[in-house]
Amino acid sequence: MRFFALKLADSGVLSYFCTMKPLFIAGPCVIESASLLDEVASELTRIRDTFHVEIYFKASFDKANRTSLSSFRGPGLERGLRMLSDVGSRYRLPLLTDIHEAWQAAPAAEVVDVLQIPAFLCRQTDLLVAAAKTGRTVNIKKAQFLSGQDMRYPVDKARQSGATDVWLTERGNTFGYNNLVVDFRNIPDMLAWTPRVIMDCTHSVQRPGAADGKTGGNREFVPAMALAAKAFGATGFFFETHPTPDSALSDGPNMIPLSELAGVIASLLS
Repeated sequence: MRFFALKLADSGVLSYFCTMKPLFIAGPCVIESASLLDEVASELTRIRDTFHVEIYFKASFDKANRTSLSSFRGPGLERGLRMLSDVGSRYRLPLLTDIHEAWQAAPAAEVVDVLQIPAFLCRQTDLLVAAAKTGRTVNIKKAQFLSGQDMRYPVDKARQSGATDVWLTERGNTFGYNNLVVDFRNIPDMLAWTPRVIMDCTHSVQRPGAADGKTGGNREFVPAMALAAKAFGATGFFFETHPTPDSALSDGPNMIPLSELAGVIASLLS
């Protein structure tokens, strides 16, 4: 099924229209505490019920690709999955988490609905195959060094390994040192390979490694990134959020305050 529709002859600009209802992925970057998960999940539930949208709760049990060895990584697989399972059962939210090694796929799939492949690892064949074999939805984040067209190959690996539901996520491309830039043409390019293309609105404003051994970012640009992605046909939106981003243990500079999330989602539904 193609989601491309109309060419505006006068301007030569392609407009892409998608019939799919958008979904949302939101949550803290990493599991910091049970109380944080509760606070975020409670707000996501309120947003879901207010706007009647599909929201996946996202948090990582382990951040294996931190800038510094001293950076906080999370509670680990076993404890982290227990905490995610508790959120899912109490708030009735579908769950998404990322995996970094093939052996993590099976236990994570027992708890979460979507296995996410980190951008840096989207070409790791064994990881893609292991995720696909679980039968769960596989969300593959586009590497910072690849084009949207290049993502047909990770999709093919996952589908040929048994995945029936594969998503792709745009998160920007490396632009020199310590910076990212988003080429929004990647969204319609990736819609050629899968109907569910998600815009990672918060990681796309990162400044990797640009904050004295940590990743920096410009969260003020997140709402505009989301609206631009909508114009290019994105069928989902990814937001990392935290009640107090400046005190978050991972990715604080690019996360949006939890209190602002509902307003950003509302802007995408109008």
